Amino acid sequence: MPTIYKSRAKIWLYSGDKAAWHFLTLSKTVAQRLKAAFKQPRRGWGSIPVIVRIGNSQWKTSVFPDSKSGSFILPIKAKVRKAEGIKHGQTVALTIEIDRWK
Repeated sequence: MPTIYKSRAKIWLYSGDKAAWHFLTLSKTVAQRLKAAFKQPRRGWGSIPVIVRIGNSQWKTSVFPDSKSGSFILPIKAKVRKAEGIKHGQTVALTIEIDRWK
């Protein structure tokens, strides 16, 4: 049975040249647990494949290390933001688990 981590985090924006990307930063506790549990070599940019649930939305993605926060950042898809009514600056509850099938 997979280990599921629960957390709450605030949505923030990264403005690129052509679009604004929505992210959240995982708590350092959850980040440390993910690092300890993920025994495979990390993927591109040191990412870890995960399955995330916010509200009724569940999707597969990756979390990426963030040297500024010492944690991982998680991109939030537009489809999920729309389905869950998520806005910039909002704090959301989420569950996250390592995607063992990647």
